[in-house]
Parts: sequence; C-alpha cells; structure tokens
Amino acid sequence: MKTILYATDYSENSVSALKFAHILAKKFNAKLIIMHVFEIPITLASTVTLTYLKKEKKHYVKNRKMLKDFFAQYIGEPVKNLNLNFVVDEENSVTNSLLEKAIKLNVDLICVGAKGTSAVKEFLLGNTAISLLKKSPCTLMIVPQRDENTQLNKMIYATDFEPADVFAINKLAKIAKKFDAQIRVVHITTGKKYEIEAKMEWFKENVRAKVNYAKIEFDLIFSENILEDLLWYLENNNAGIIAMLERKNSTFYEKHFQLDKVKQMAKRSTVPLISFNIGGL
Repeated sequence: MKTILYATDYSENSVSALKFAHILAKKFNAKLIIMHVFEIPITLASTVTLTYLKKEKKHYVKNRKMLKDFFAQYIGEPVKNLNLNFVVDEENSVTNSLLEKAIKLNVDLICVGAKGTSAVKEFLLGNTAISLLKKSPCTLMIVPQRDENTQLNKMIYATDFEPADVFAINKLAKIAKKFDAQIRVVHITTGKKYEIEAKMEWFKENVRAKVNYAKIEFDLIFSENILEDLLWYLENNNAGIIAMLERKNSTFYEKHFQLDKVKQMAKRSTVPLISFNIGGL
C-alpha cells in the first residue's frame, strides 16, 4: 500500500477515520493525502466574473489552512515528519471528486468517516458512501465515530465462498500482517448444513493454498437472522474491522440484509468496514 486518500468535512464524525488513515499510512510507510471538497454556490452570471474567481481562490487558501489545522488538532504529529499532502477541490459532488483524485493519484485505499451512527447504516444508506462503494477503483474503508482507542488485532472477513473472496482475504492479510492481527473468516447462512459444511472445507483449502498468512481461522454459523448474528459475532470477537468483497451487482449486505432490519440493527455496530472492489483485486 503506497498511497492512502482520506477525505474530511471537518466534523467530529470524520476524526476516527483520520486516525485510522494515519495509523495505516505509518504502518505501510505510505503517502497520506488529506482532502476536503467544497462547493461555491453558482449563479447564472457568477462563473465568469472576477468576483467569483477571487472567491474561489479565497476558499482554496482557507480550506488548505483548515485541513492543516484539523490534522494538527487530532494527530499532533509534525507535518514535516510525514509523507503528507493536503488537497482541496471545488466540486458539487464529493463522490466524483474523490473518484477522480483516486484514479489520478493511483490511490490504494480511500478512507472516509461514516456520518451515521454506524458504518453499516451509512454504508447502505448514505449517498456518498454507497456511491463510493459501487464505484471506488480501489479498497474503501468506512469508519464510524469511535470513542475508544483504535484496536486492529482482530479482523473479520464475511464470505459467501466466492472465488474472488480468496483474493480479497489475501489483500486483508497484507494489512493484518502489519498489526500481527488474527483474521477470522465467517460465513453466516440459512442453508443446509451438509452442503454448507462441504463448501466451507473447499473454501478453507483454497484460502490456505493461496494466502500466505498463518493467523487465519474459519467459523460457520447457521442462522435465520444473518445481520443480527453478524453483529453479535463482531461484538463477541472484539472485532477491530469487518471486511468484505464488493461485487459488481450487489454487496454482502445488500444481498443478505433487508433494509428495514438494517435500520433497526445498525446502531449496534461501531466496527469500521473495509470493502475490496472486485474489479481491483
């Protein structure tokens, strides 16, 4: 991992994401790009006026200072000691701006804060988060606001036994190695026990053959309420991260969770999510 892009709106909800991005950047000795996207209201006559151009320049200068102050307030480490870059962009779509920068700068991971009360809720219901989830050309990390210290010693991967899951787990293992973290691969299902157990054994063999990381365990849970048991599993295992594969037409969550159930259960999860885009594996 060479380049991490973190985006903020200066809110407290984005502070935890900044801390995660900073920790990852230091672990991987990666460049950390800290970005803010602003929008100037446009009138019919303003786009070509000198007043507008002066206002635009003023916003760029102002936001660059705000980004540096935001970093200093919550990280405190001298900027000169880090491979750090502050980027300000004017765009009426935060998603489009982030995607453009991610492609242009060859970013390996985009890190954003969840505006909702949990990452799961924002990830399914938030416009920016879900747009990034569908379109991100690289790994995406969505971090809910957390009061406790960042702990990354246990990482959960939710699988549907797809071949691409193996490649995603391999990418997760590269992150886990930096923290000497355990990876627990879980499949929660309503399926028939004999058939699912056979699939699990096949999947284990594939992962162990292709992923060079010893600290991986596997769990199989039979349940009629996949979301509720997944949230229980995260809490019971003191998970620091949940990771999953973003498929072309659906996500693990969209495939298995009814929207009303997500609304009811989402507040119980405070676990950051890592989404591996299937096109980037």
